[in-house]
Amino acid sequence: MDTKHLQTFSTAAETLSFTQTAQLLGYAQSSITAQIKSLEEELDVKLFERLGKRITLTEEGKHLQQYAKKMLELDAEVKQTLSNELGHVVLTIGAQESQCVYRLPSILQQFQQRYPQIKIIFKPVHTTEIARNLLQTGSLDIAFITDTHKVTPMLHRERLTQEQLIFISAPSAVITQNNALSAQHLEKETILLTENGCSYRNQLEVQLQHEGVYPTQMIEFASIEAIKQCVMAGLGITFLPKMVVAQELENYRLKEIPTVMQLPPIFTDIAWHKDKHIQPYLEDFIEIARETYKKL
Repeated sequence: MDTKHLQTFSTAAETLSFTQTAQLLGYAQSSITAQIKSLEEELDVKLFERLGKRITLTEEGKHLQQYAKKMLELDAEVKQTLSNELGHVVLTIGAQESQCVYRLPSILQQFQQRYPQIKIIFKPVHTTEIARNLLQTGSLDIAFITDTHKVTPMLHRERLTQEQLIFISAPSAVITQNNALSAQHLEKETILLTENGCSYRNQLEVQLQHEGVYPTQMIEFASIEAIKQCVMAGLGITFLPKMVVAQELENYRLKEIPTVMQLPPIFTDIAWHKDKHIQPYLEDFIEIARETYKKL
């Protein structure tokens, strides 16, 4: 039996008025009549006697009224218990620093407005391989994977967006005469890079090795913000997703360096184990992420 129909019946049994029941529950009166009729057909009994404009409970209706009260109380108890149990739920998310800082805050804000009792933990995920291993072992519930396209049979993946990766320098830096960066130009430049293993650092290093270019000075940082500050100070150039430097580019604190290098595209996907049971709260998180990335 539909609990909505039971609630409608229970209210009508108390008021003995379909009109008043409609007002209390916010339905049209025709909807109240339809719900009662559906319940009567399901149980194959008459629940109300209609005497002119008045209604009264039949004997079957009186019996159902007692059971309906117990069933609605049990339904409310189940919902309250499950709601309280969400306080013990931990949602573990994997993502790169760039996603955590520049994309996920708005997603988390919306999610926590709906589920303030759920605890959220982040784990660093720099590559598809790391995400795959953590999702397969259950160490992550869900991951935002920023990487080149790679086949992952055990994972369900949905494409969220293609990331734009760019070379960046201080506004005053002069890197090339014709203002078009090639791999050979990087040989004599100081390059400030994210941690070893980061997907877009890997992509750049593979390309440089392919062209036989080995920069004399590569400095590794654990923080994207530290890289940006050092580039602004003129210590070198870097290679980052455009989203992380959008504000600095707009304020002319950094500048983009055009390049002739052809690098494979980087994508951000949302992923989870293909056999994972998706709880309602997790489905809501995924939907919030989808809608947020659509607006980019």
